[in-house]
Amino acid sequence: MPRPEPTEYAPFFAGYVGLVPEADVMPAMAAQLDEVLAFLRGVTEARSAVVHPPYTWTLKEVIGHVTDGERVFGYRALRFGRADTTPLAPFDETLFAKSADFNRLALADVVGEWEAARRSNLYLFRNLPAEAWARSGPVGADAVSVRALAYIIVGHARHHVAILRKRLGA
Repeated sequence: MPRPEPTEYAPFFAGYVGLVPEADVMPAMAAQLDEVLAFLRGVTEARSAVVHPPYTWTLKEVIGHVTDGERVFGYRALRFGRADTTPLAPFDETLFAKSADFNRLALADVVGEWEAARRSNLYLFRNLPAEAWARSGPVGADAVSVRALAYIIVGHARHHVAILRKRLGA
């Protein structure tokens, strides 16, 4: 499976795709599940509720945001992978995070929700027919391919987990 070309996603997502140098995204997606879970399971409930300036979200809110992205990008991959090219709207990450109120949840529940979303996406991408990976559809003013969405999912999580590690000195 070749890497996505820059024409397969909006310029905004180039940074996330660039964080995935692997030629095959699926082993990276699977390995990331274990890596992130090991990291997050070492974080205490107290540390998960702290905001570290200049950042404005707690660890719970960041993981909740990564979960929202996992679901939204996975849904896009499902729709386009099934040859449905109905235009999809972008999502407002700030509205999602505010409306979810992740801080009211136990860290284990926030982490468990991300794990469930990732496992679901692993099944989705593993079971796609080969021709589905090249399919694409419109999101807002840009198009995105299924292949690019897999890279975006992994890169998005890498981006945010790297920031969390820095914040926690881990």
